Amino acid sequence: MDGITDNAFLNSLSLTTRQQEEAAAATGAPGSENELGQSAFLELMIAQLENQNPLEPQENSEFVAQLAQFSQVEGLDRLNNSFDGFAANTLSNQALQASSLVGSSVAVPTSTAELGQGSFVGGAFTLPATSGDVSINIFSESGQLVESIPLGAQPAGDVSFRWDGNVIEINGELNGFRSENPIESGRFRFEVLSTQNGETEQLDTALTANVNSVTVDENNQLVLNLAGIGQVNLSEVRQFN
Repeated sequence: MDGITDNAFLNSLSLTTRQQEEAAAATGAPGSENELGQSAFLELMIAQLENQNPLEPQENSEFVAQLAQFSQVEGLDRLNNSFDGFAANTLSNQALQASSLVGSSVAVPTSTAELGQGSFVGGAFTLPATSGDVSINIFSESGQLVESIPLGAQPAGDVSFRWDGNVIEINGELNGFRSENPIESGRFRFEVLSTQNGETEQLDTALTANVNSVTVDENNQLVLNLAGIGQVNLSEVRQFN
């Protein structure tokens, strides 16, 4: 290689490096997101074409591969943006629908609920087998037993109840129980007991509560704020009343 060719070759390398550094610096300038956009990518490719080593030019297939790779990355980026927009719209629609629950009541897995004045507490439990003796014990917030309601024999399956502080309905019918000291309001814990083969078992309960408001938590999950219970994820609701 003679002196002229050698100097031209070194100058081309210097120019290539300088232009690539300037383009890279432009993409990482203050206020940018340090991402290689389409314009910067094309500038780098043009600079690479203009200043490549004339003795070892880059193969066309290499440029095609770079373009294909860039197109794939750009396509994925657009897909991610579209998905984020779709997810945001879906969450907004769900929040709008959930807001219609405000003022209504829902049933959620819990053993405590609040009895409002002139209202009632609804609940449900499931008997895994027919029981000859079922009862509901109701405790005050301080833990004092305020009512013990015998339900008698109940068949296997779902059992629903409504208690207004005085009488109780079982599966939509009054069972004849009436409190000696009616209760107007308060926060209570419910305990359902079932006796089978001489053994007593406590059953899980789902109780109703009024929906005061609907919010979105830090994980973008819809949360219902229930009276007397607190925050409950929408997915935990057993029944909408």
